Amino acid sequence: MSRAAPSLTEAKLLVVKIGSALIVDPAAALPRTGWLHGMAADIAALRARGVRVIVVSSGAIALARRQLGLLQPRLRLEEKQAAAAVGQIRLAQAWSEALSAHGLVAAQLLLTMDDTEDRRRYLNARATLRTLLDLGAVPVINENDSVATGEIRFGDNDRLAGRVAEMVEADQLVLLSDIDGLYTADPKRDPAARHLPVIEALTPEIEAMGGAPPPGFSSGGMRTKLVAARIATQAGCAMAVALGHVAHPLAALQAGARCTWFLAQPGGRSARKRWIAGSLAPMGRLHVDDGAARAIMRGSSLLPAGVVTVAGEFERGDAVEILAPDNVALARGLAAYSAADARLIARHQTDDIEALLGWRGRDEIVHRDDLVLMGAVAR
Repeated sequence: MSRAAPSLTEAKLLVVKIGSALIVDPAAALPRTGWLHGMAADIAALRARGVRVIVVSSGAIALARRQLGLLQPRLRLEEKQAAAAVGQIRLAQAWSEALSAHGLVAAQLLLTMDDTEDRRRYLNARATLRTLLDLGAVPVINENDSVATGEIRFGDNDRLAGRVAEMVEADQLVLLSDIDGLYTADPKRDPAARHLPVIEALTPEIEAMGGAPPPGFSSGGMRTKLVAARIATQAGCAMAVALGHVAHPLAALQAGARCTWFLAQPGGRSARKRWIAGSLAPMGRLHVDDGAARAIMRGSSLLPAGVVTVAGEFERGDAVEILAPDNVALARGLAAYSAADARLIARHQTDDIEALLGWRGRDEIVHRDDLVLMGAVAR
């Protein structure tokens, strides 16, 4: 029996992600103040019904490009960081003005991937968000692009929004976009593409429907939205992809505007296991044999004998991805050994560990308490 799509007013805690293309007028490189005030009115209406709201907002880099003369299509990392430093002030001011007009207090949080992947920093960020919500503020979150190293984006903030929703145990996540949901193909290219109103499970067929990032200010696309859906739904949070180019997008969604709902997956996980499952950047991969794959699916730990190859460089306690013999992601977990030590003990029995390493460690490379099944395997 199919499950019904959720309603926004059913949520106790809602996370809303808003992309650059919605917030920034590309011609003027200025905030769309009218649209922002409509969004603030929607947030105020939800707050009046007892729904607490967190905003994940892009737009800092886009707001500063023209002001800094950075008009070329692609920016170097240091140019993105500089633009983010200038644009974040303008973005925060725009949100503060829009929300204060409706009697709401805006709070700014800038996060990096390290803040979500490091357990201690993750818990600190979660505590701050919970306190802000308890005090009645509306947290407005963006990636801290000015100090982020390597690839500067989470993925148009889609993945960041999924991680935030998982972090705060949100009931619902809404990704406002330039498209009204997921289609079987790109509707701009394929007139036969069908809109999918409800996705009950993220199957490989559904995940294959993600496309390439769109041109312009936005850096995401449907592919990053599906990654966000995986993070959110596995944490028990329903997620919607809805059209944002309307005056009151949340009110429109509540009134029945067309969208795609990704339904929350049943089955509770501990907060620690939700953090492991939502890890965005596994540091390495462990390829396992058939016997180990079957044991993991039964709820067992991963022993050295079942590891065929070790890829990547990681330390003890880092998140790793566990791949089945067919190269499908089977699970994620926290490694009990570094990559160097894991390579030494792979395909060996537990009793051999001390002789191979010169010291006695844990019997398991990944203990079952530190392991979470992923995707279709988890259902």
